[in-house]
Amino acid sequence: MNLFRFTFRRVLYFIPVIFLVNLLTFFLFFVLNPPDMMAKKILGDKNVTPEAIEKWKKDHSYHLPRVFNSEEKGLSKITQTIFVQKSVRLLKFDFGKSDRNNLDIGKEIRHRMVPSLTITVPMLFLSLIVCISTALIVAFYRGTYVDLWALILCVFMMSVSMLFYIIGGQFIFGKLLKLFPISGYESGVYSWKFVFLPVVVGVISGIGASVRFYRTVFLEEINKDYIRTARSKGLSESVILFKHCLKNAMIPLLTNIVMSIPFLFMGSFLLEIFFGIPGLGNFTIEAIDAQDFAIVRSMVFLGSLLYIVGLILTDISYTLVDPRIRFR
Repeated sequence: MNLFRFTFRRVLYFIPVIFLVNLLTFFLFFVLNPPDMMAKKILGDKNVTPEAIEKWKKDHSYHLPRVFNSEEKGLSKITQTIFVQKSVRLLKFDFGKSDRNNLDIGKEIRHRMVPSLTITVPMLFLSLIVCISTALIVAFYRGTYVDLWALILCVFMMSVSMLFYIIGGQFIFGKLLKLFPISGYESGVYSWKFVFLPVVVGVISGIGASVRFYRTVFLEEINKDYIRTARSKGLSESVILFKHCLKNAMIPLLTNIVMSIPFLFMGSFLLEIFFGIPGLGNFTIEAIDAQDFAIVRSMVFLGSLLYIVGLILTDISYTLVDPRIRFR
C-alpha cells in the first residue's frame, strides 16, 4: 500500500511537468515557427502562392487560431484552436497525421519501435555485463598498472568519435570479412544478422565512459566503513567486491540503468542512420530532414514522457534496493 501511495504521488507530481513540456513544445513549434513558415518549408519556398499556403494550412488544421478562437461559441472557443487540436491531443497519445504525406504517426511509431528495441535492449544488457564486470576487475587491481592502463584505454575510447567505431566496424566486418551486412533490416528470425554489428559497435563505443563511471562508484564504496569491517572479518577481496560492494552500489547503478529507458524506445540515432535500421531514431532524423514538424513534435513529447517514466521508476527502484530509503 505504501508503494502504491508513493507511486501515485510521484505520478501526480509529474502531471504538471508533462503539461509544461507540452506547452513549451507548442510554443517552440507554433509561436517561433508560425504555420505560414511551416507551409513554405513543406511545399517549397520557390513559386509557392498564398492560395497554396492557405489550402495546406486548412488541410492540416493550421488555419485555426493558436490558443483562442473568437469566432466560435462556447467551449469551441478553446477546442477549435491549434493548441488543442495539435498539442493537447498528444496527452491522449493521439499523434495525428504527418504534415508531409498524411502518414499515421501513431501507427508508424508502433511499427518502428520493434527495430529500435532489437538494437537497444541487447546493447543495454551486454553493456551492463561487460562494463560492470570490467569496472569491478579494475577496482580489484586499483593502484596497479592494470588500473593505470585501463584508465588510459578508457580515456582513449572516450576520445574517439562514435562515427569511427561505426565506419571501422562496417569496413572490417562488412567490407573485408563480409560477415554481416553493412545496412538494412529484415524482421523475423533473420533480424540478428542486421542488428549484431550495430549492437557490438554500440557496446564498444560506450565501454570507456561506462567503465570509468562504474569504477568511480565502486572505489567510493570500497573506502566505506562496512568494507573495512568485512576485511577485518577475513573476507577475501573478491567476495567483498562482487558481493558486498556491488550490492551497496546499486543506487547509482540503477540511476544509470533506469534512465536508459528513453534511449531504449527512441533508439540510437547514429546507429540507425548509418546501418539503415528503420527505427524511431531514423524516423526522427528523417522527419527533421524533411521538416515534418508533426512527427518531430510527437517524438519530442514521447521522449519527454519516457524520461519522466524513467524518473518515476528510478525513485521506486531506490526504495526497493535500499531499506534506508522509506516511502514518503
